[in-house]
Amino acid sequence: MRQESRFITSAKSNVGASGLMQLMPATAKWVAKKIGLRDFSHGRVNDTETNVLLGTSYMRLVMENLDNHPVLASAAYNAGPGRAKKWRADRPLEGAIYAETIPFSETRDYVKKVMSNAVYYSAIFNGKPDSLKARLGTVGAKTSDTMKDADLP
Repeated sequence: MRQESRFITSAKSNVGASGLMQLMPATAKWVAKKIGLRDFSHGRVNDTETNVLLGTSYMRLVMENLDNHPVLASAAYNAGPGRAKKWRADRPLEGAIYAETIPFSETRDYVKKVMSNAVYYSAIFNGKPDSLKARLGTVGAKTSDTMKDADLP
């Protein structure tokens, strides 16, 4: 949320994403259906509670489909789950190396900032900083496994 909107509830991107979690209309609609959110309309996407519910639910679904790895999930949130999966190497890579191999500079920069923000906020919430290297972990090798939610936007 920090990286997406700088905590501005009415944030809108030039590509159509909106709200704190910067949800694209199609993604918001898909997640609302997936989690059984009744009476969802695109007008509700800027409602803070709805936006956070949809954004965190989407992140959970992305994480579940990408080995619960925060680096992959961050790349997927920005560029799409299919791309994050496709960018995996044929062998395991340190998370920092995976991030550096992302071919889109916007997504590469986004992942670095999200992971840095995670370390920062972890230090605030837990009273001690986490190791960035530990948080980045190791990204597993590319597999032919299909994602649990094949229609994940």
